[in-house]
Amino acid sequence: MDTKPEFQRVLIKLSGEALMGNQGFGITPEMINYVAAEVAKVFRLGVEISIVVGGGNIFRGVAGSSAGMDRTSADNMGMLATVINSLALCDALEKLDIPTRVQSAIRMDKVAEPFIRRKAIRHLEKGRVVIFAAGTGNPYFTTDTAAVLRANEVRAQILFKATQVDGVYDKDPQVHDDAVMFDKLSYMRVIEKQLHVMDMTAISLAMEHDLPLQVLNLHKADNIYKAATGGEIGTRIYNKLKDV
Repeated sequence: MDTKPEFQRVLIKLSGEALMGNQGFGITPEMINYVAAEVAKVFRLGVEISIVVGGGNIFRGVAGSSAGMDRTSADNMGMLATVINSLALCDALEKLDIPTRVQSAIRMDKVAEPFIRRKAIRHLEKGRVVIFAAGTGNPYFTTDTAAVLRANEVRAQILFKATQVDGVYDKDPQVHDDAVMFDKLSYMRVIEKQLHVMDMTAISLAMEHDLPLQVLNLHKADNIYKAATGGEIGTRIYNKLKDV
């Protein structure tokens, strides 16, 4: 396995559901420690790491809205859920002696720093992991969109979306046995085929700013490490790809 990183600065997008483990709600200590250990492997390569964590393991704004709750209120609750996950991940990383800071898009100075772009970049340059909490700070935007936004703001070279499946498929692999996974894709094809990678706002923003995206399975050990060192893991999505 190559030990030389391909990227100097990355952003990792983690789903909140990944932190549940085998339980149906909340955070499993074993899973949060596993995620921290996977991040630590990349950090020890000298890679500058920022992270965005979803909140679906605690509360999902869209689900609350569909149940009759006001969408703005539901999304605000979802953003608070991401803060809980971010604090938990920060604690797990610090137990591995990895200096970590949480920056929140919603001001809550007792538990997290406010998001300040220049300060976030300075943390990265100083060798600290930065976890961006509370999404964009606005309702109607997903944490996927927040991840792309923050990746662009801190000038990350790539966004790793660590998820529940091995990559991007032509159809749902959990429903269709004949689903085919793509090794490489262009953003335009993702839009044309309506492939379920991220919401279209996130995809459009990534395409507009030429941010590469790599979708990989979080539950397979060393996948993030392999992706950071140039391994052919999951699905890599580029802005322009001649062979796709």
